[in-house]
Amino acid sequence: MVSNRSQGFRQASLRSEDRAEPDMSIFGLTMNPYIHNYRYVDSTNAIEALGALAQNTRLDVFKLLVRHEPSGLPAGEIAKRLAVPQNTMSSHLSILSRADLVSSRRDSRLIIYRANLAAMNALIAFMLENCCSGDDCAPITNQLERLCQ
Repeated sequence: MVSNRSQGFRQASLRSEDRAEPDMSIFGLTMNPYIHNYRYVDSTNAIEALGALAQNTRLDVFKLLVRHEPSGLPAGEIAKRLAVPQNTMSSHLSILSRADLVSSRRDSRLIIYRANLAAMNALIAFMLENCCSGDDCAPITNQLERLCQ
């Protein structure tokens, strides 16, 4: 069952063939077409995602999973690389999963976790759209352009 809180990010990660192509620019930046549903992100979704990332280990987990896209990593390997007990890692992964920042799939006896990049992109787009309010976003967009080159 999908909670109302995570429904916005889940909608943001729908397959591209299920959607019409919208205008993909925001504040002069061209967004990837698969994240155009970022408008479904609301304050509740944003707070849940930011709260999940507001802890050192969970932030480290998310960064590690981003570096290992698209293959992902098994839960045990994540715990090993970050020197965190497996039961503690399980709790962290559960929190990230509830915030829809990571997804998992079973592969034999392993559970492989992947970063939900569409949800992260949706969160960033939501923050840019709602935090800049159309004012001068040049400092933010300039830095994003440098980082994304």
